[in-house]
Amino acid sequence: MLLVKWQTAIILVLTCVFAEVAGVFIGINIGTDMSNVPSASDVMAILQAQKITHVRLFDADHNILNALANTGIEVMVGLQNSELLRVGQSKTAAADWITKNVAAYVPSTNITAISVGSEVLTSIPNAAPVLVLAMQFLHSALVASNLNFQVKISSPHSMGVIQKPFPPSTAAFNSTWNSTMQQYLQFLKNTGSFFMLNAQPYYGYSSAGGIFPIEYALFEALTPNKQIVDPNTLFHYNSMFDSMVDAAYYSIAALNFTGIPVVVTETGWPSLGGSDEPDATVDNARIYNDNLIQRVLNGSGPPSQPNLAINTYIFELFNEDLRPGRTSEKNWGLFFPNETAVYSLSFSGVENTQANSTASGVFCVAKSDADQSALKTGLDWACGIGSANCTAIQSGNPCFEPNTYSNHASYAYNDYYQRTQSAGGTCNFGNTAMLTKTDPSYGSCVFTGSTGSNSSSGLTTQAFGPSGSQSKGTSKFIVDKIAFFIPVVIVLAQL
Repeated sequence: MLLVKWQTAIILVLTCVFAEVAGVFIGINIGTDMSNVPSASDVMAILQAQKITHVRLFDADHNILNALANTGIEVMVGLQNSELLRVGQSKTAAADWITKNVAAYVPSTNITAISVGSEVLTSIPNAAPVLVLAMQFLHSALVASNLNFQVKISSPHSMGVIQKPFPPSTAAFNSTWNSTMQQYLQFLKNTGSFFMLNAQPYYGYSSAGGIFPIEYALFEALTPNKQIVDPNTLFHYNSMFDSMVDAAYYSIAALNFTGIPVVVTETGWPSLGGSDEPDATVDNARIYNDNLIQRVLNGSGPPSQPNLAINTYIFELFNEDLRPGRTSEKNWGLFFPNETAVYSLSFSGVENTQANSTASGVFCVAKSDADQSALKTGLDWACGIGSANCTAIQSGNPCFEPNTYSNHASYAYNDYYQRTQSAGGTCNFGNTAMLTKTDPSYGSCVFTGSTGSNSSSGLTTQAFGPSGSQSKGTSKFIVDKIAFFIPVVIVLAQL
């Protein structure tokens, strides 16, 4: 049976990956531009088996909307670019669209958002004058149907609308679209909606000509000479994803708007490319999406908005072989159209990891001769993006003393390794870590995986490593480290 086929194809299923955690969610895009489109019932079987709670459709496919009925899954439907002109020029057409594609399905199908067009300003700029009109006409139709509080309207933008996204603090929308963007943001503010951003580090990395290290694009730890920092705010960016989201926030603020959250409507990594696309690989796609999931579900925001979670939709559920363009454009999916997995996608760090899933008898600790700056970088990554449980190394807790980077990094490295090694997690951290069979636990400080520990000590994680003063430095950005960043910042600011 089909159900058995794709379930057995995934070694570690995505059951927890797409679960909503404390209001934060990872959703999935569903496209149908393929030769053999899976049936709506088969799509639903995948969504339900993986406990996916949020989906985005590029259109308003009636078969899928019917199949989504009574599932509780939150659905974003799409008005396609080909429909934009008609809806943006006629209130009647907008009302008809809402009647046929939204009102006809709620409340059974939990439609909560409408994406109006896709990257309109950069893909079909001639339609810019009708974009906000279409949104306003659709909103009026929602009001008439008493659905305006349940269903929010917005429009996804590519990073191309931001003229110079780095450094984020000086980012601003391309002035060509200032009038449209002002109207768009005012609409979002008035209706309590959100800014939709398609943030694709794959494109940012592959088009930058080697300026960025690939680790930065893949959410991996950066070595001391490859750090990325905004020279104006001194915010340290661990990933291109965070930098892109922050660039959107700063661009919104540059037009004097606040209080509009950014939702990432598309992000992912292709698993296959042509001969001139060497970074489109299965390994990179798995690493990106696995790290993305951990990053989003830790609930923190980008450096300028640390308390605003980045709700995100992965692009996408299926490979779409009929998409135009290069080989990579057809290979962003987690599944092939025949419903087998392209690669296994694991998730670590959301739920407590029991001792029987750790690397029994083996521990990951900091090297004794590791550079202190490199240890800080590894520590920040492990406690942040890596979602290691760093509670024990906070001030007043059992593993805080000795208060050194080496000790704190050892605890964080080991916790990350114990949680992830069964799914391919490694003990490297910029070559500052090593494996040992000697239990590093001491006194009341029990390391994850020790025979004295039956589980990790809870879910709480700290975004950028332990707080409090360090006896051999500080966990805040040190000014004398700016020399590492200036060459990168100067080059990036010219993009």
